[in-house]
Amino acid sequence: MYKQIILACDGSEHALRAAKHTAHIAKFSKEVNVEVVYVVDNKTAKSDIIQGQTDIETISASRKDRLKEIESLLQQEEISYNITILHGDPGNTLVQYVNTGDIDLVIVGSRGLNTLQEMVLGSVSHKVAKRVRCPVMIVK
Repeated sequence: MYKQIILACDGSEHALRAAKHTAHIAKFSKEVNVEVVYVVDNKTAKSDIIQGQTDIETISASRKDRLKEIESLLQQEEISYNITILHGDPGNTLVQYVNTGDIDLVIVGSRGLNTLQEMVLGSVSHKVAKRVRCPVMIVK
């Protein structure tokens, strides 16, 4: 079964749905480790500074707050996990990180964009599914 699962997370409702599926899968193995990976989008980081959040600790705390609900869920289900925070373009950074590790499965939430929105805006889940070298579960 899976031993190393990456849960791509941004603190959204979509990520919480993905976390619920991750917990369900992880319950089947005592040896599984879930790595919650949150990629700080450089564009978002710039907007934090523009909005007056210049203190690095405040920004970091704000980002960690977004993960609390997911942490709570994993703790409640007694799932072994750790959190990794990366910086960069979410899709590209996540792909690079996954492809350099020994990962069995990536689980990512999807916003459910239509084809036009996906073409214009891009989709982290689509980039990940296309480019990583391990199985990917996209949770709608």
